[in-house]
Amino acid sequence: MTTFQLLAPRKWRLLAAAWIVALASSLAVLFIGEVMGQAPCNLCWFQRAFMFPLAIILGLATFRSDRGVLPYAGALALFGWLIAFAHLILYVGIIPTPILPCGEGPSCSGESMAIGGIPIPLLSLAAFSLILTLLLLFQRRLKS
Repeated sequence: MTTFQLLAPRKWRLLAAAWIVALASSLAVLFIGEVMGQAPCNLCWFQRAFMFPLAIILGLATFRSDRGVLPYAGALALFGWLIAFAHLILYVGIIPTPILPCGEGPSCSGESMAIGGIPIPLLSLAAFSLILTLLLLFQRRLKS
């Protein structure tokens, strides 16, 4: 048995996985901004505003075995997902830049919005999608 299996009962592993995704995402954007020196665009700031609290509340809920976190974490992940989706469709050019708040600061759709050829909005959307999926699976597992 691994340490993780000893620490987390089976049904709580999904919540722990959602916390790990949120924590890794939060640390990644801090690395991109603070170490790599890439300034976030306006939409990135909004996505961070939803991801950072997720890392905290999912961590607390995991260690306290608190199932009451689901509505709050779900709402944060859903709103973050919506912003990440809007950012991605802006990035790929489906909607024009003037519609979204990209006036000052770094461009929301410029070349700097990619890491290793993968658009940052796509990475953000994937992280929020994974968190939402894990939360839904966790909720389903709690009911069974």
